[in-house]
Amino acid sequence: MTANLDDMVPNPRKQELLRALEKVRMHARQLEAALDPPHATFTGKAVWVGPKAREFADELAQRRARLRSLIQRIVSDLEAEFMATPEHIRRSPAAH
Repeated sequence: MTANLDDMVPNPRKQELLRALEKVRMHARQLEAALDPPHATFTGKAVWVGPKAREFADELAQRRARLRSLIQRIVSDLEAEFMATPEHIRRSPAAH
């Protein structure tokens, strides 16, 4: 059974997901860059040397990569939810 276009209205869930996605993308950019300054310091010049310094720099790089990966997963999941949500939904019978 196909719905008449007059029975369809914009899906408020789709609109909410778009607003959430915009916010998440903004915060994601900030989070992705959060570890850039210390990473640049440790990989750009010898501020601390030795085995422990290398361990720290390696762990920092791994955590930075993990943070970026998790952020991208969150954004991707939200994008998928947004894309799977219909643009329009059937108008409530009570609205007639």
